[in-house]
Amino acid sequence: MSILVICLVFTSIITNALSLTQEQENDRITALPGQPEVAFSQFSGYITVHKKQGRALFYWLVEAATPNPPLKPLVLWLNGGPGCSSIAYGASEEIGPFRINKNASSLSLNQYSWNKEANILFLESPAGVGFSYTNTSSNLKDSGDKRTASDALKFLKRWMSRFPQYKYREFYISGESYAGHYVPQLAQKIHNYNKNHHDPIINLKGFIVGNAVTDNKYDNIGTVEYWWTHSIISDTTYKTIKNSCNFTSPKYNEKCDNAINYAWNHEFGEIDQYSIYTPSCNNSSGNVTLSRLKNTLVRRRVSGYDPCVERRAEKYYNRPEVQHAMHANYTGIPYKWTACSDDLLENWKDSQFSMLPTYKKLIAAGYRIWVFSGDTDSVVPVTATRLSLSHLNLTVKTRWYPWYINGQVGGWTEEYDGLTFATVRGAGHEVPLFQPERGYLLFESFLAGKNLPRS
Repeated sequence: MSILVICLVFTSIITNALSLTQEQENDRITALPGQPEVAFSQFSGYITVHKKQGRALFYWLVEAATPNPPLKPLVLWLNGGPGCSSIAYGASEEIGPFRINKNASSLSLNQYSWNKEANILFLESPAGVGFSYTNTSSNLKDSGDKRTASDALKFLKRWMSRFPQYKYREFYISGESYAGHYVPQLAQKIHNYNKNHHDPIINLKGFIVGNAVTDNKYDNIGTVEYWWTHSIISDTTYKTIKNSCNFTSPKYNEKCDNAINYAWNHEFGEIDQYSIYTPSCNNSSGNVTLSRLKNTLVRRRVSGYDPCVERRAEKYYNRPEVQHAMHANYTGIPYKWTACSDDLLENWKDSQFSMLPTYKKLIAAGYRIWVFSGDTDSVVPVTATRLSLSHLNLTVKTRWYPWYINGQVGGWTEEYDGLTFATVRGAGHEVPLFQPERGYLLFESFLAGKNLPRS
């Protein structure tokens, strides 16, 4: 970037900041109910992405907990589903600065919050998820990958108009699960947008995504392999699924469906499929059944880790004083805030069959790309991701090796020409929830562009 362009950029930022300061202040979170004192700033509010249909996306920005947040990159976090909240999961269970305490009325600090390394922008996407809303009810029945990516790009451009200090900042996208679609699709949207603009304000550098839905065929084959190799299903069921299921078809035949249903009802047992070695959320502690993943063999779940931690989020974010502090729900959404939206999941209209062609384009464009897997997740397991990524046919740069933290193996990793893959030992579907320190080191290494430590 030339000196003249740099001067123009800073002049623009100063000018815009003067006119937008009040907008930013309107979004400032003074303090959340029950929040411990912190030194970093927080903002939250709405960005309209479709005025006519009344679609508005809700965000929560947690600035970097460092003396110089402007020197740190901006990272967008997206959860999947499709239809699940980045505030319920990413912000409140995984990488955010706070954890919701058992009483669901106070917060405690997360020692391994990712805002120690970056400014983190949580987005509830698409409209209909969490506090994000639409005034066109049919939007809840016709959402899909394409509109989600388009609205997310509109959000980013308009959000940066409100927060011009983040224009041209190093920018990364991160997420997990069905965000295995959202993240690379948005990266591709930004890449195409930047190619067509001489002065792009979104300085995309790369993305990192975990336990990511990648390819319908290979993900499903790899999932069945995980079930069998981890002794969740019988030899008979394994062989029946292998022989009768066509994973390239949008619908399974009767024999395939019967085999999968038999596994769920008679072989899995009451385990948390998202973390097979930790306690499940049983009836005595408040059982929750959620649909949190599309286009995989698992279409229902027994709720997450604590083992019922997401119930806290649904209590906390439905409190009027919390919504007031976050500038949320000022339109009076006619339903309670929930961690996931069944309407969106059940009515999802378009879903890219394979993300591999998108990966190939983004790898060719030179972005930093990391994919990681918690190895105790049976929903989008490590075997599924490895099988999918193997069909990229990438050249190995650094052979498979164990990486270490505190003298213990944190997982295993391999670096390819254009992509780094890493496992996180002992982590379920939500890696930073189950292994927060290992997840933090993973993120720190990604931002620094360094290989995970060998010792």
